[in-house]
Amino acid sequence: MNMNAVGIDVSKRKSTVAVLRPGGKVVVKPFDVPHLSADFQSLEKLIRELDGETRIVMECTGRYYEPVARELSQAGFFVSTVNPQIIRNFQGQDNPLRKVKTDKADSVKIARYTLDSWANLKQYSLMDELRSQLKTMNRQFDFYMKHKTAMKNNLIGLIDQTYPGANTYFDSPAREDGSQKWVDFIGTYWHVDCVRKMSLSAFTDHYQKWCSRRKYNFSKSKAEEIYGKAKELIPVLPKDSFTKRIIKQAIDQLNAVSQTVEQLRALMNETASKLPEYPVVMAMKGVGPSLGPQLMAEIGDVTRFTHKGAITAFAGVDPGVNDSGDYSQKSVHASKHGSPVLRKTLFQIMEVLIKTKPDDAVYRFMDKKRSEGKPYYVYMTAGANKFLRIYYGRVKEYLSSLPESE
Repeated sequence: MNMNAVGIDVSKRKSTVAVLRPGGKVVVKPFDVPHLSADFQSLEKLIRELDGETRIVMECTGRYYEPVARELSQAGFFVSTVNPQIIRNFQGQDNPLRKVKTDKADSVKIARYTLDSWANLKQYSLMDELRSQLKTMNRQFDFYMKHKTAMKNNLIGLIDQTYPGANTYFDSPAREDGSQKWVDFIGTYWHVDCVRKMSLSAFTDHYQKWCSRRKYNFSKSKAEEIYGKAKELIPVLPKDSFTKRIIKQAIDQLNAVSQTVEQLRALMNETASKLPEYPVVMAMKGVGPSLGPQLMAEIGDVTRFTHKGAITAFAGVDPGVNDSGDYSQKSVHASKHGSPVLRKTLFQIMEVLIKTKPDDAVYRFMDKKRSEGKPYYVYMTAGANKFLRIYYGRVKEYLSSLPESE
């Protein structure tokens, strides 16, 4: 039976397709397919007419491959998406000294890889769809978190001129709608004169009603503390309509982006809960309903990593290598190759472990490194490396125990 290897090099508006058979036989020379409905129908017709078994492979680069993979998978074809680094490292019949980088050459190389890895190709599935969606959400989450930090710093910069320190009065976490007590407080008491122009009893009464209306806890001692501090402050900007307007605008912008962040956080947790490894990941120390889905989004399908070293290399928390001849450097910085977003998430998990000090192997390992006087980045990277290795072992073992693991 003929084996038809369809290699697709996907770009933003078009894909380049090549079809090979064993022995390097070219069945269909590389050609371009615009990402339009009619052109996809023509491609599907061509693939259906191929004689024998057909397998389609494309790189999972960016987001462009997703509609192509989905369309061809839903059409009933065997589709596999591969990490671009694997294709890049694949030599096949290529001359390693002569690098040719064109869409046509890439599509042929992907087709050659398809033939070489035929028996080990993994079919694109619904789980891949969910993982892809989760990763997109996480990138949006990261984007809006950066905006939220910028908006927060902007608001603090403004109130430093109208009500210095008001942002430090409360440390309540954000609610489900993204609102925070300190921001809501500034929304009402946007200038120090909003507090100190009243008597203590009048402010306490006003503040108590505000807490009741906003469903926050009221504390008389807190009201007295706020009032006492207000009496000592010296604002820069006057209490007028212009100052009020720019602060209200800053608050509205921060509240809007905070709401988006919390909606994405909830949606990511809901999506992650549909993936089979969710209970295993969530049981790990330092991981919660926010960092867990972020971690799963960036790691993706753990079964695509052949060994523990592969996943630590993907995150860039593997130790580098520097040796030549008789020289071998004993202490080498982490490679920092791979996903910076994943490294950021791992470091956040390590920080949770340091704060909570659980009875956990990763925390004990990091604490030992700290007690030895290792620098912050060294023990954090070492902890992330150990955490990932444990993650890989637990998740892979769990997935392999499932009756039908996708």
